[in-house]
Amino acid sequence: MTVVQGTAVDIVTEDGTADAYLAHPGDGAPHPAVLLYMDAFGLRPRLRAMADRLAGAGYTVLVPNVLYRHGRAPVVELPEFIDPSARPDIFERLGPVMQALTPERAMRDAGAYLRWLAESPSAADGPVALTGYCMGARLALLTAGTYPERIAAAAGFHGARLATDTPDSPHLLAERITAELYFGHADQDPALPEEQQERLEHALSAAGVRHRCEVYPGAPHGFTQADTAAYSQEADERHWAALLDLLKRNLMGA
Repeated sequence: MTVVQGTAVDIVTEDGTADAYLAHPGDGAPHPAVLLYMDAFGLRPRLRAMADRLAGAGYTVLVPNVLYRHGRAPVVELPEFIDPSARPDIFERLGPVMQALTPERAMRDAGAYLRWLAESPSAADGPVALTGYCMGARLALLTAGTYPERIAAAAGFHGARLATDTPDSPHLLAERITAELYFGHADQDPALPEEQQERLEHALSAAGVRHRCEVYPGAPHGFTQADTAAYSQEADERHWAALLDLLKRNLMGA
């Protein structure tokens, strides 16, 4: 069994300092790097546990608090079990914070995260993979299109606003992407309606991007997050199988 080391780290960006969590195998060797983009609820025990699981599979994993401009994690106080229907105030407070993270700011930050990994002795030389959840799936797609020379693979799960009709929609970067992509969509997800799923699929296919997009039947938005009311164990395990397969193929050469 792989021993995993997890530590809190700070990453200097052009706009401040982002707090983050770093997990990696405890063997002292560099390992292929994965940048894990958080969901709206942010850097918390669940995401650290997900990073640890990836590290146990042989990767160095960085999980930044992408909302650092509004404070260190947790940006808003969270209960141990998150049920937005019982606590609508959580999204009321998070909404303006998420909206303040424009694509321009997010991609400046992404450059800082990628530079930090390139300089980290825990991360192997070479391209990086991405995985993102909810808003993080959007960030993963934006990053794959903004830094194509650095990204070998990118995955997104129960993604939100991946292919909108706005001029800053991430699907519009499809022609720049060289990574292999995988998306696991939540079923009947208001954050990614069928029209956006079709728009994303068309854009990636037209650009010749290696990709697979799948809808997880019966899985609600947020299905990977075990500390929320949206969790689906079946869909979560399907996500892990797809993610680990993508990473192994693109970072481990298998």
